[in-house]
Amino acid sequence: MKRIVLMTVVVLAVGALAAGIAIAAGSRDDSAPITGSALARASAAALDFTGGGRVTGSEIGDEEGYYEVEVTRADGGQVDVHLDRNFNVLGGAADTETPDDQDGASDD
Repeated sequence: MKRIVLMTVVVLAVGALAAGIAIAAGSRDDSAPITGSALARASAAALDFTGGGRVTGSEIGDEEGYYEVEVTRADGGQVDVHLDRNFNVLGGAADTETPDDQDGASDD
């Protein structure tokens, strides 16, 4: 009987460990900034899309595209431009961060 209980505990522990590893691998943070020539190409595409401004942030592995470039316009507004891995613009969205740093969140 003890042997069956011990085997059950071992199987459950191995299963829990495997699930934990799978969850950790699936939730890793890929939000590294774009660098080098990729940054130059992504910035040029984003600035062309927005009609100018200043690049104030970037990341690789964005949920809406392969790259994200944050552009701050002359009026202070910000636009997040999403690009595919070939630097083609997928779209852009106004970045409306609230004081608690949650994009577009409301207090409703």
